[in-house]
Amino acid sequence: MCLCVNSEVPSSCYQLRFTFCFAGIHIINVAKTWEKLQMAARAIVAVENPQDIIVQSARPYGQRAVLKFAQYTGCHAIAGRHTPGTFTNQLQTSFSEPRLLILTDPRTDHQPIKEAALGNIPTIAFCDTDSPMRYVDIGIPANNKGKHSIGCLFWLLGRMVLQMRGVIPQGHKWDVMVDLFFYREPEEAKEQQEEEVPALPEYGDYTSAPLGVDSWGTTGAIPEGDWSMNAAQPSIPAVAPTGWAGDAGAVAGEGWEATAPPPMAAPAVNVIPPPAAGPEWE
Repeated sequence: MCLCVNSEVPSSCYQLRFTFCFAGIHIINVAKTWEKLQMAARAIVAVENPQDIIVQSARPYGQRAVLKFAQYTGCHAIAGRHTPGTFTNQLQTSFSEPRLLILTDPRTDHQPIKEAALGNIPTIAFCDTDSPMRYVDIGIPANNKGKHSIGCLFWLLGRMVLQMRGVIPQGHKWDVMVDLFFYREPEEAKEQQEEEVPALPEYGDYTSAPLGVDSWGTTGAIPEGDWSMNAAQPSIPAVAPTGWAGDAGAVAGEGWEATAPPPMAAPAVNVIPPPAAGPEWE
C-alpha cells in the first residue's frame, strides 16, 4: 500500500500516513485504512434503499470493480465519464439525487464531488497521499493508482457491507474471488472468450474415400441391378368392370374400342295434353 509521490502532501493527509522517507515515499498507515473501511461500511448499511447509493469511477482501472461492487451490494453504478449536471440539473434524463456517493479517485472524479457538495450529498472516496480532500466526508487512505489495489479495496468494502447486513456470517469466507474485481486488459478478455468457444466437431472427408457402412448397418453403395429396357415387365391382371347398369357381359378384348358402350335411356318427352273441350256456343 505504498506509493512514491511528490514531497508536497495536503495537510489533511498527514494524519493518515504512518511515516515519511526523505526519498519521497509516503507510507500509508494500514490500520487507518481498516478503520475508515469500517466507517464507510457503516455509512453504506445505514441507507435503507441500496439504490440510493451511487458508486462511480471515471478511471478504467476502477470501472470493473465498481460494477462488481454494485452487483453484490445492490448499489447503482456509474462506470465511465461523468455527465455534468447529473446531480444538479433536473432537466436531464440521467438526473438522480443519491443519498450517498462513493468514488475511486477524488482527483479524477472532481466533477461529481463538486455537484455532491452543492446537493449536500455525503461522499466517500479512496484517497492517496496526494489526493485533494476537499468536500470528501469519509476519506479512505489507500493506493488508488494500481488496478489490483482498487479491486482489493472494493472487495474488502463489499465484504464488510454484506457482513454488517447479515448476508455473510461473521468470520466466514466470502465465496466471491477478489480476482473478479481486478481490471482486465481487452486482449486478455478476448483471448479468454476465444478459449471458451466450443470446438466444432471434425467431419471426415467423404469425397476421397468410397462410402462405407453407415450408422444404421447398411452400406452406402447402390446395389447392382438390371437397368436395361429389355427386362420383362410384370403383367397386370384384368379386372372385370362393375357398376354399369344393364351390362351383364364381360370385356371381350383389350382396349376401350372393343368394349360395348352401356345402353342409354331414351330421353323423356314432355307431351302437352290437348285442351279440354268446352261448351259449344249456339
